[in-house]
Amino acid sequence: MSKIAVLGGGSFGTVVANIIAENGHQVGFWMRSEEAAATINNSHENPHYLPGYRLDEKVVANHQMAQVTAGAEVIFVAVPSSSFRAVVQELKSQVDDEVMLISTTKGIEAGSFKFMTQILQEELPQGRIGALSGPNLAKEIAARQLTGTVIASPHEAVRERIQDSLRSKYFRVYTNDDMFGVELGGSLKNIYAIIAGMAAALGMGYNTNSLLVTRSLTEMARFGRELGADPMTFLGLAGVGDLVATCSTPLSRNYRIGYALGEGKSIEAAVKEVGQVAEGVNTVKQVREKAVELDVYMPLATGLYQVIYEKDSIADIVSSMMQSEQALDVEFAARDEKRLSEE
Repeated sequence: MSKIAVLGGGSFGTVVANIIAENGHQVGFWMRSEEAAATINNSHENPHYLPGYRLDEKVVANHQMAQVTAGAEVIFVAVPSSSFRAVVQELKSQVDDEVMLISTTKGIEAGSFKFMTQILQEELPQGRIGALSGPNLAKEIAARQLTGTVIASPHEAVRERIQDSLRSKYFRVYTNDDMFGVELGGSLKNIYAIIAGMAAALGMGYNTNSLLVTRSLTEMARFGRELGADPMTFLGLAGVGDLVATCSTPLSRNYRIGYALGEGKSIEAAVKEVGQVAEGVNTVKQVREKAVELDVYMPLATGLYQVIYEKDSIADIVSSMMQSEQALDVEFAARDEKRLSEE
């Protein structure tokens, strides 16, 4: 058994740390707050994020990053995108060439349009990098409900190691080598979860939700293909799987943000009500700007951007989708992939 570190004391970081510890590994758990770390070590619980969820005694919290990462062979970074680079820069002097660095953050860096694995590669080029993503609602994982996730990395050793460290009777780990596509899917779905929450607050039903999910998937694949991701990746857990989960439940922070917006609250009030970071608010701004730059047609993302940042009516999202000139149901299919490979 080895030592593994988890940086970030939020809900998902907590369940990841606990699964690894239940598999017999010693887990260093970094939190910014000395008081919060002491609470976890004394009560074996993270009461702020997951009250009542019992943590294995091999999860040892500490507010000093150097002590958490010392001797760790694998480091999971589970902090919001807004602080991701700063945390990784602090980590730089503490890791060696053999360490595996795994991002669990589903977001895009403001101003640079960099994904979290790209930040890891820039700041820690010697590390072996991967991304963990999928329909992973932390409260359901804490309840030990059956869950699947994807570890994506160009390194086979990374995929195998993370699969071995995390899999359990209730947590199934799949692998993928399209790291960019997996990470992109995890980031983009946050946008559409907000829209789904808005639609639910407006009283729209299952037909509407299905329409939103499928058109959202089309936008994701269209955008991803333009950026160089494999569109077929979006048909997996990190794409449509994550999209369906977060567009269907108030357990998703982004869905709750959307629901509050649909009730007529301002974005500021919605964020305050949820009380936790919802990556979709930042992501929609980054994606809309990139879509304009690349001339990628994304009516749903554009509509949400206009609601949040230009204070347009929520009805504009629906009208922009329903009055769209592009009405092709499936824009990318396996036969297109075959044709492209033959050209």
